[in-house]
Amino acid sequence: MKIYANALEMVGNTPMLRVSNLDTGPCELYLKLEIQNPGLSIKDRIAVSMIAAAEQEGKLKPGDTIVEATAGNTGLGLALVAMQKGYKLVIVLPDKMSREKLYNLRAMGAEVIGTRSDVNKGHPEYYQDMAQRIAEERGAFYVNQFANQANVKAHYTTTGPEIWQQMEGRLDAFVCGVGSGGTLSGVGAYLREQNAAVDLVLADPEGSILAPLVNEGKEVEPGSWLIEGIGEDFIPDTCNIELANKAYAISDKESLYTARDILKHEGILVGSSSGTLIAAALKYCREQTEAKRVVTLACDTGSRYLSKLFNDEWLAQQDLD
Repeated sequence: MKIYANALEMVGNTPMLRVSNLDTGPCELYLKLEIQNPGLSIKDRIAVSMIAAAEQEGKLKPGDTIVEATAGNTGLGLALVAMQKGYKLVIVLPDKMSREKLYNLRAMGAEVIGTRSDVNKGHPEYYQDMAQRIAEERGAFYVNQFANQANVKAHYTTTGPEIWQQMEGRLDAFVCGVGSGGTLSGVGAYLREQNAAVDLVLADPEGSILAPLVNEGKEVEPGSWLIEGIGEDFIPDTCNIELANKAYAISDKESLYTARDILKHEGILVGSSSGTLIAAALKYCREQTEAKRVVTLACDTGSRYLSKLFNDEWLAQQDLD
């Protein structure tokens, strides 16, 4: 058994689980358990990569302040890195995100600044615009996962190769969402280099602009959705959306109840965005007429959503019971 020197060494090399107790049609569906990263989400990978790149480029020195806009999990990954390396951390968090994420960030020493989730890019209270402004005012390093190519590199050099190795090169489709776009761009590019015929399937919340763009080439006005961490009102610089050859728009209700089903039937506690991914993967699997091997992600832990998707009262308040 390997003994690690610190938590950052434990990022990556997460296990793969075959879904055994849900209807996957003629297909085999596998979940890569990113919930087993030390910060309990896939975003640990990009946090390590982006800070390492900034250090190598001379953009960070000991004691500096890091600023980032996040739905929560990238912030928690950055908090893990900041704690280990002695950086101060400021997180700009939209108000729709779970209180568990807020409390977790504060427990890890981050300064959390809340902002509105009902405004789009270009508005002064939009979380990314606010984070950039705060970084400039404080002379801090703005991570900007949405344009940081070390985000994509993390998935190209770690997540993609791990999936390919774990599936022993026998993979027909990969299903992911887009928050910053790093997973689709990095994993997608790697997998297509191994096999150009691999389907890259986008799981998108209803209300996001991305599924209509992938399926119909149609640009639509963004709506709203409850799912945290995926779906967009713009295309991030780190997102090569053209890699996706099919997309599924998944409702909040289906996402949340799929996450509940995964806990009930597979014993894995996943978050709301994982519910979106798994719901889309199940749709893809059930549509197939021949056996395929499909991978998606358990991208973060459901313990950060106990007050929401695992709370019957909250579901009733949202008319989702």
